[in-house]
Order: sequence, then C-alpha cells, then structure tokens
Amino acid sequence: MLASIPRVSNGNVLVGFDTADDAGVYQLTAELALVQTVDFFTPIVDDPYTYGAIAAVNALSDVYAMGGRPLTALSILAWPAAGEIEDLQEILKGGASKIHEAGCVILGGHSVADEEIKFGYAVTGTIHPDRIFANAGARAGDALVLTKRLGTGVIATALKRGIAQDADVQTSIDSMLTLNRAACEAMIAFDVHGCTDVTGFGLIGHAREMALGSRVTIEIDAASVPLLPGALEYSRQGALAGGLKNNREYASGAVEKTREISVELENLLYDPQTSGGLLISLPEADAAQLIQKLEGARRIGRVLPAGGKAIHLL
Repeated sequence: MLASIPRVSNGNVLVGFDTADDAGVYQLTAELALVQTVDFFTPIVDDPYTYGAIAAVNALSDVYAMGGRPLTALSILAWPAAGEIEDLQEILKGGASKIHEAGCVILGGHSVADEEIKFGYAVTGTIHPDRIFANAGARAGDALVLTKRLGTGVIATALKRGIAQDADVQTSIDSMLTLNRAACEAMIAFDVHGCTDVTGFGLIGHAREMALGSRVTIEIDAASVPLLPGALEYSRQGALAGGLKNNREYASGAVEKTREISVELENLLYDPQTSGGLLISLPEADAAQLIQKLEGARRIGRVLPAGGKAIHLL
C-alpha cells in the first residue's frame, strides 16, 4: 500500500516512512531536526485515568526510540456522543500526567464522535541530525539489548477473560506506565547503531523491520528474553491477543528456528506490546555497560551479517 503513495524528494527529510521507522525526522539546521510521531488506540485497561496515561507513554516512546527529546503533544480523541464526561476527563488527566512527566506540553488536539473509544497523541520533539537512532542502523557484530519485559498483550487478554491474577496485571500496568525516557537517556551515552521500540508488531515484527532495514540478520536467544510475571502461563492457557495471530502471519516467514522453542514462549515473541521497551543495537562492550547502567535491560541476541532469513531464533 505504501509503495503506491507518491514520494516527494526533499533533502531535509532524514527519516521518512520508507523503512517503517518509529518516527519521522525533518532537518531544520545543521544542529537541529524535528522528530515527529503519532499513536492512538482503544482502551487496554478498565480504569480511564490509567488508559490515558498508558496512551501517552506509548505515543512518547517513538520519540525516545529515535534518541529524541519530546517537546509538544496534540491529543487525538474518538469518543461516543453518549459517553460519560467524567470518564473522558479522567482519560485526559491521565494522559496529561505522563505528557508533563516527560517535560512535554499539550498544545491542543482534535476529537470526533465515534462509538469506539480511541485516544492518543501526536508528539513533536527535537534531535541532533547526527545522532538519530534509526531502526535501519544495526551492524554485524552488535549486541541486542531489550529494556522492558514482554507479555502485555497476553496479560491484557487474560484480564478480559477473567483469568489474570491481580498482581500480574498490576506489574504489566506498571511496565506500560514507565516512560522510555530513562532508557533513552542511558543509551545516548553509548555508540548506538540502531534502535526501535517494541510495540504492536511484537518483538519478532520489530526485529524483522530492523533486520531488513539494516540489511543484516538478527539472532535472538529466546530463553534470554525477559518476560512479565504470568505471561508464559497465560500464553499456555491460550490467552492470545488477536494481533498476535496477525503478527505471526506477517513476520514468521522471515524467521528461521535453529532449535525447538516451546509454543507458549514463541507466542510471546509475537505478542503485540503496548508501551513496550526499546530494542537497541550497539557494540558488545557498550551493551555490557548499558545493562549495568539501566535496570531491567537484558542482552537478548546479536546482529550477524545477512544470510538466510532475517531472524534466527535459538
């Protein structure tokens, strides 16, 4: 579909939609560029305040994934005409709390009447033109570091089915409410070659985009991927989000397994994440230092020269 969209050549566009990157980057001066993104989705939790906050963290994440600093936000809202105003106020308050926590300001927004609730933000930030962490920069020899645990999709599905434990749900919410600002601030001190955030396409889907954009092969050690508490058990019980099946159909053709992996674990590698962590490609020595500096970060694989399929699972 995107191939049919006319492209206009503009030397100031440093990152466009060609490589399915997290955000676009437009250069203003030799030392300043804008980084822009937009993200919104339907409710993932019952509490309206928490939903708004998660939507904000998720939208901000794309700017952090590029190595940028978010500055302004515009809200995007679809709300039923008969919806409760008190709930809407809580959604907006929750979103504003995280936008402000990021040091960002809300300039306004746009709303439409819709029976299905949707909420999110368009976020604009700044970045140095020479310090953009695109998803197409991974290099053979790099290590891969993931900064958050996987499993928000299966836990949200387990919650809808009434089988999720309260403690597991709260841990997942806490993860989704955590800004990727600390991860961004930690990684910019190192020689990062490529980065993306792990969201709707799941770990495999986003790793595939990184591999294809960088023209490398990405090797992921499935056993080393950090998981949220309860995620493996809910996967075993079949609490799989609809997006997981879509992700598998989309990305599995690019995957080569070098050993047997349990079905429940493999499911989580395709699990669509909300407000997930950063997947960072950087030299081995820098990766070791980043993991020491950033709580929760884990080395989950490495980057190889292109050969065979884009993703190798072991």
